[in-house]
Amino acid sequence: MERIDKINYYLDIAETVSERSTCLRKKYGSILVNHDQIIATGYSGAPRGRINCSDLGYCTKKKLMPDTRHGGYDACRSVHAEQNAIICASREEMIDSTLYLVGVRENGEYEEGAAPCLMCRKLIINSGIKQVIVRESKTTYKIFEVEDWIKNDEFLNGQITY
Repeated sequence: MERIDKINYYLDIAETVSERSTCLRKKYGSILVNHDQIIATGYSGAPRGRINCSDLGYCTKKKLMPDTRHGGYDACRSVHAEQNAIICASREEMIDSTLYLVGVRENGEYEEGAAPCLMCRKLIINSGIKQVIVRESKTTYKIFEVEDWIKNDEFLNGQITY
C-alpha cells in the first residue's frame, strides 16, 4: 500500500472534522497547520449555545431565502469552518500557516468549486495564513496563495461558493 501524501493526509483530517458540522446543506471542516503541526480545527455550525439547524430540523437560510444559492449569509445560523479554526488559534501561530478546507454536500459529494467566501478571505488575510488548500475530489485539491488575494482585488468579484 502506498503512503498517502501530506496534503491529502491533512485534507482527510479536515474532512473528518467536517463530520461534526451541524449545517444541513453543506458540511465543512478545516484545520490550520503550521510547521507540520495542527494548531486548530473548525467546522460549520451555529455559535456556541445557539440552536443548530440540525437540532431545528431545517436550514434557516433555506427557509428565509429559498431562492438564494450564494450570499444571504445573514440568514444563516452557521459560523464557517474557516472562521471557527481562526478564532481557536493565536495570530502568532497562524503566521505563514496553511488552512486545509473540505466541503461535503448533503448528498455526500465534495462541494464543486469550493473556496472561502469573501468574509472568510478577509479573515484569512488578516490572520497571516499563507495558503489555503481546498479538496476537489478524494485525491485532488486546489491551492490558493493568500498573497494573490492581497495583491489582486479581483477576488472581491470572484466566485463565492460557500
